[in-house]
Amino acid sequence: MDYIVAQYLIRTEGEHSDIVAQGIKGFTPFVVESDATRTPEMLLRTDCDISPEGVSGVRELQSFDFEAEYAQCHFCRYDKGFLFWMQKGDYVNTYIKEDGSNVVMTNTGCNGRVEVSLLRFGLWIMFGICIVPLGAIAIHSSVLIKDGGAVLCLGESGTGKSTHTRLWREHIEGTGLLNDDSPIIRLVDGVPTAFGSPWSGKTPCYRNLHYPIRGFIRLSQAPHNKIRRLSVLNAIGALLPSCPPAFAYDDTLQDAICDTLSQMIAGVPVFHLECLPDGDAARLSYNTIYGE
Repeated sequence: MDYIVAQYLIRTEGEHSDIVAQGIKGFTPFVVESDATRTPEMLLRTDCDISPEGVSGVRELQSFDFEAEYAQCHFCRYDKGFLFWMQKGDYVNTYIKEDGSNVVMTNTGCNGRVEVSLLRFGLWIMFGICIVPLGAIAIHSSVLIKDGGAVLCLGESGTGKSTHTRLWREHIEGTGLLNDDSPIIRLVDGVPTAFGSPWSGKTPCYRNLHYPIRGFIRLSQAPHNKIRRLSVLNAIGALLPSCPPAFAYDDTLQDAICDTLSQMIAGVPVFHLECLPDGDAARLSYNTIYGE
């Protein structure tokens, strides 16, 4: 099966390789006709008989809980590349990618077992590893589209990203939603661009569309509405926390992310919005960005 995400080709092989059929419906808009002449940026091979115990020289970079302790995740380096595995009870879902290779191996489907939530998250992690060196990032944000441009709202979980984008849609005519959790950002012909993706958190917004980025907004709750444009240094600091957290523990990935962000902010303003959850906050950020 072939899928195009952010203009990158994901190809899947194996008995359980039909991602949509496995229950990840968010990939449906990204299905394309197979093209054997094109080399994929990520080739996912399911049903591989692999496990963390069979990998040599493992060095764990970060461990963390996934979805309120639904599973324990382990992001690792090994002798030849990256190892990522998630444990849910007695089930261990494993992903391996060698450095310099586009092939990702996973034991998803072995013994007929597919954990949909783990597969979805494993795909997100491994796709991110594949595209970061190419100048693309899956960034945690809620993305508005307005007048042919995209505005990315960023902030820690619970800050009010989804609320702010909803307020734009309620108070700013002609505003839509591109993605509510993990769009892909990259430069296209030198233009910072936001792409919809198959990962959109709890909001099922899976749109195979892309728009030039008009601005980034870092949100924080406050008893008032106030917005200011950030300096280059502060802009990098505002964007980095929304990039995949585990990648910060690998120098190669982090360096590539910083390089991409530097190119982004050279052409796109980054703002800090202290705000209330009201229509005035939406109008303030809209007028600031679209009045630039």
